Amino acid sequence: MQKLDTDIAVVGAGIVGVSCALSLQKAGLRVTLIDRQGIGEGCSRGNAGHFATEQVHPLATPGLLWKIPGMLLDPLGPVAIRWSYLPHITPWLIRFMLNTRKRPFDRGSQALQALNEASLPAWKRLLEGSGVENLIRVNGSLLTFEQDSSFYNYQASTLESLRNHGVKAQILDGDQARELEPGLSSTIRHAVLFPNTGHTANPYQLAHSLGELFQQRGGQVLLQPASEFKQIDDGVQLKLNGQPVQVPKIVLATGAWSKPMVRELTGRSIPLDTERGYHLMLPNSGASLSMPVTSAERRFIMTPMSEGLRLAGTVEFGGLDLPANMQRAAMLAFHAKAILPGLDDSPGETWMGFRPSLPDSLPIIDQVGSRNQIVLALGHQHLGLTQAALTGELVRKLVTNQPTGLDLTPFGLNRF
Repeated sequence: MQKLDTDIAVVGAGIVGVSCALSLQKAGLRVTLIDRQGIGEGCSRGNAGHFATEQVHPLATPGLLWKIPGMLLDPLGPVAIRWSYLPHITPWLIRFMLNTRKRPFDRGSQALQALNEASLPAWKRLLEGSGVENLIRVNGSLLTFEQDSSFYNYQASTLESLRNHGVKAQILDGDQARELEPGLSSTIRHAVLFPNTGHTANPYQLAHSLGELFQQRGGQVLLQPASEFKQIDDGVQLKLNGQPVQVPKIVLATGAWSKPMVRELTGRSIPLDTERGYHLMLPNSGASLSMPVTSAERRFIMTPMSEGLRLAGTVEFGGLDLPANMQRAAMLAFHAKAILPGLDDSPGETWMGFRPSLPDSLPIIDQVGSRNQIVLALGHQHLGLTQAALTGELVRKLVTNQPTGLDLTPFGLNRF
C-alpha cells in the first residue's frame, strides 16, 4: 500500500480545510490537502461573505417551536422543507427542537461566544504577512427593521441577550441608519449596528488566496476523490481515485459530506444534515453599501462584493441530492428592492450551496482514534467563514499537543 509522503492529510479544501492546512503548516508539519473538486468550490464559493461574530445564539432559539409550522407553509419563505425530504430530516428536526429549551440554548450560546470572540483575532494572525490582508474588512454590519413591533421585540429579548454575551451593538433610528447607508428605504424605522463584525468582498478569492499561500510554502494539493476511510494501528487508510493509500494522521474538514466518513473512521453516526443556502448576484446594482445589511423581517443579507451586490440567505432542508430550487434565489431581488429602492435588480448569477449543520448549532472540533490520528473539523453551519481561522489554530494545537486556550468539551464528538 502506498504511503503518502506527508505528516498529515487534510480532506476538504473549503475555507475551514484550507485554514487547517495553513495552520498545521505553520507548525512545521508536511501537509497534504485533498479535495475532489478544488479549493473553495463548496460553500466557500458562494457564501454571504459575512464574518458574523455577533451570531452567538444557536439557531434553535426558545419560542421557535411555535413559529416553525407557519414558516414552513410558504415554499418561498425564509425556511422551507422539500416535502420529499421530510421523512429523512424528521429525526434531525426533533433533536433541533429539543435544543430550543433554555438550558441547551444557554450552553450553546456560551460555546459560540467563546468561538466568535476569538475568530477575528485568529483571522488576523492567519493572514499576517500573507499580502492578502485587505481581503477582510472589519467595519461592521447593520441589522434593519421595517416594523416597530419587530424591533421592540428584538430589543427586549435577543439584543439584551447578545449584549450579555459580550456582543457590542449600537441602536440607531431610521435616519441614523440612512446616514451610514444612504440608499436605505424610508421604510427602515430602526437598525442595530454591530461594529465588531466584518466581511470579505470575495470569499472565493479569499479561499483561493489561502490555497496559493499554502502551496507557495510547500504544501501539496491533490484534486482527487477520497473514500473508504479506515482507522488502522499506525494511521488512517483511505482510497484516492480508488487506490488505497495510508497517512499518519488525517483532518476531516468535509462539511456537509462528513457523515459517512465519520461513521467509517469512528463507528459513530453524527446527526449532521444540510441547510441549503442560496444567493443571487446583482452585478449592476448601483448600490453603494459599505457593509453587510440584513433585514430582520425578510431574513436575508446583502453584502457588497467585488462583482456586485450579493443577496444571500434562506434555509431549505433538501439534502445533498435534490435539484436546486432557484426561485429561492430569484425571490431575494424582490426583498432587496424593498430595502434599497434605487437598486438595479437585473439578475446575475444564482447559486446554491450546502451548509453542514448539527442540531445544536455547534461544530465538531475534536481529536479521536486509538492514537489520536483522526481530527474532526466540521459542522460549522452558517459560521464556517467566521470560525475557519480559529478552527485551524485549534486543530494545530490538538495535533501538536498544545493547550487549546478554549474548552473544547462543547464541540466534542462524544456529545452525540
